Amino acid sequence: MIRYRSWCYVGVLLCAAIASPAQAQLTPRPQLSSSQAVGPALRHGELRGIVQDEQGQPIAGAVVSAVGSTSVFAVSGADGSFTFRNLPAGPYLVRAHLQQYLPARGRLVQVAPDAKNATTIALTRRADATSAPTVLAASVGGDEDQPAAQPAEPEHGHDEVAWRLRHLKRSVLKDTGEAIAQTGGDTTLFGDSLSGLSRAVGHSARLASSLFDELSLNGQFNLITTTSFDRPQDLFSMNVDVPRSVAYVALEAPGSAGDWTMRGSITQGDVSSWILAGSYMRHTQARHAYEAGVSYAMQQYLGGNGEALSAMRDTSRNVGSLYAFDSWTIAPSVRLGYGAKYARYDYLVDRGLWSPRASITFKPSQRDSLTFRATASHREVAPGAEEFLPPSIGPWLPPQRTFAHVSHAAFRPERHDQIDMAVDRTWRGGILIGVRAFRQRVEDQVVTLFGVAVADVPAGVGHYQVGSAGDFDALGWGVSVSRVVGNHVRAAVDYTQASTEWRGWSGDRDVLSARAPSVLRRDDRVHDLTATVESVVTPTATRLFVLYKLNAAFDDSATFGAVTGPNARFDVQVNQSLPFLNFSNAQWEMLVAVSNLFKEDWAETTVYDELFVLRPPKRVLGGVTVRF
Repeated sequence: MIRYRSWCYVGVLLCAAIASPAQAQLTPRPQLSSSQAVGPALRHGELRGIVQDEQGQPIAGAVVSAVGSTSVFAVSGADGSFTFRNLPAGPYLVRAHLQQYLPARGRLVQVAPDAKNATTIALTRRADATSAPTVLAASVGGDEDQPAAQPAEPEHGHDEVAWRLRHLKRSVLKDTGEAIAQTGGDTTLFGDSLSGLSRAVGHSARLASSLFDELSLNGQFNLITTTSFDRPQDLFSMNVDVPRSVAYVALEAPGSAGDWTMRGSITQGDVSSWILAGSYMRHTQARHAYEAGVSYAMQQYLGGNGEALSAMRDTSRNVGSLYAFDSWTIAPSVRLGYGAKYARYDYLVDRGLWSPRASITFKPSQRDSLTFRATASHREVAPGAEEFLPPSIGPWLPPQRTFAHVSHAAFRPERHDQIDMAVDRTWRGGILIGVRAFRQRVEDQVVTLFGVAVADVPAGVGHYQVGSAGDFDALGWGVSVSRVVGNHVRAAVDYTQASTEWRGWSGDRDVLSARAPSVLRRDDRVHDLTATVESVVTPTATRLFVLYKLNAAFDDSATFGAVTGPNARFDVQVNQSLPFLNFSNAQWEMLVAVSNLFKEDWAETTVYDELFVLRPPKRVLGGVTVRF
């Protein structure tokens, strides 16, 4: 009867969403649901412009980039125009790049919400782009005293990388070769050989510089310090994680067909780790919007925790992953998505895990924001994967913590099949309402335990235990409501309800019954309420994000025999622009964040993934971001 009632509620909400058309339509925003860790963006704006030369003539084919709270790229059309749509409000550094033109100095443009902002970029043609040396045939015209014209050398790049390649320190062989070639005599043979080597080296340098001639790079560099604690008073005691310094760098290369991105992050200490990832994304204007990427992360433990040392093979772990997805626009109203992700974990018995996914999106009318979406996915993830896989949102951090199996058995991956159906629509006043229904089938649900002391090793926040609670089926539904309040604040509320039926227990049941009895459940009903608020303070260029999550199934107090406060998770992030530090086209920003959320990516998680993370520590981080 519970299931029938739930489906009746979903049917009523679907009928209400389709009933009457909205009179004022806004740009459709992504649906906010409990499967998303960060809410939708604030009110958007549009940035248009024209790329011209020094004489005011339009330039076609120039790559234009806008770097701010997000990075977007476009190519100027035949009339020199370009357009960036759906940009979150805020400052953007706009630049243009084209071969045979000098790079233009970046221009800072403030994108206002719900407005069409305009700018003009002027490029100056290089002095050597139009002139070419005059070549005369032997004994034909010209002054007799004028030296013979030399063949025109291939055109080379004029950016910073090419300049450095052309001004490298001359080698001994190259200097000697030119000297011998001028002396003649018996050394001519050696002179020709070394001169040929010199020309080969010069040609290679020009070839290398030409590879970067059409490459426009944008980047970001972060210096972050992070630590974790259980209670605020622990910050003044020894029961706090040792603060770690993290360096993060990202490079983006926009192109006419797609964008390349390279990211890396590294830290060092008792846990020395790094993560490196690269990806390619084809522009969404194409019929096929491809996206592919690869990542590799490694962790090495040099501390004194015996449990961590015994759990890690050769004191280190490494994880590699690759993925490929495509969004295929079959018709103007139908879009098909498909792809898969493969990850290899060196600490698993079955090291390779596959996670395919397929979805279809249907929009009946281009004049109406009503959108239907259906998704089917199979997800395989290893315990502790959050430490190694690149996050889709939030700051990039390399593996920070160590973990061991709760019963010292082999790690078992969690396998999760899900079918999701959703519909969303924007109503009068900019209110976005989304409704979803889902079904999950899970094997070996992962349990994560913090604050558990083992033998003589005290409980710490830098090490945790993982296990398996068993298998279950879940059937649920959810509804979300979001709205822009004023011009710079957006609020959203998401409610999800699920009924679960457990099919069997795992081999870790005996250990979990002693250390975490709250995770061993019978049939259960899960209620989840998540609220998010995003705000931009325009005068001070401050961005604020707050997430607060309540769930009736959180039960840390029953597990550890102490009251730990309300059953909630939270995430607070503050980004403050530092315009007084901006120089040489670089933008400086300060970041401060506090969170006790463990799952950073909720896209395809189960109803128990975050609930079965018991007593997660609070993570605080702060640092500076430099965009260039």
